[in-house]
Amino acid sequence: MITRRALLELSVLSPMAYALTSGVALAMEPEIFQNPIAINGTDPVGYFTDREPVPGSSANRVMWKGAAWHFASPENAAAFEANPTKYAPVFGGYCAFAASRGYLAPTIPEAWTIHEGKLYLNATLRARELWLQDVPGNIAAGLKNWPGILG
Repeated sequence: MITRRALLELSVLSPMAYALTSGVALAMEPEIFQNPIAINGTDPVGYFTDREPVPGSSANRVMWKGAAWHFASPENAAAFEANPTKYAPVFGGYCAFAASRGYLAPTIPEAWTIHEGKLYLNATLRARELWLQDVPGNIAAGLKNWPGILG
């Protein structure tokens, strides 16, 4: 039996190798955004304001849905606190393309898309390319699979 820890180690070592295990899902609470530090410490507001991934700082931390969210500035932290669902990534910060295929995968800051005012993250730049081939269809498939893939 494959454990969650083994899958996590596999996903850290090789997101594409993890993608090959498309039938496997991790069981976890929907409130957790990928790890105790949401989206690996990247400022989610930065995707909207700077149009690029911006590293956050623990000095500008907000707790929301069981995770610590880090921000580049107190202003970004305040914007998030005022409306977290506006800035938080869809699918709990997991790879949106993987969700559209029915499994979970971690993400990297550089593989992202804002579509219709929502942030979507991907595991790799290649996964982002595949995601972009049919964003509306992939969103619909991901929403159909979510949150069932959480276990």
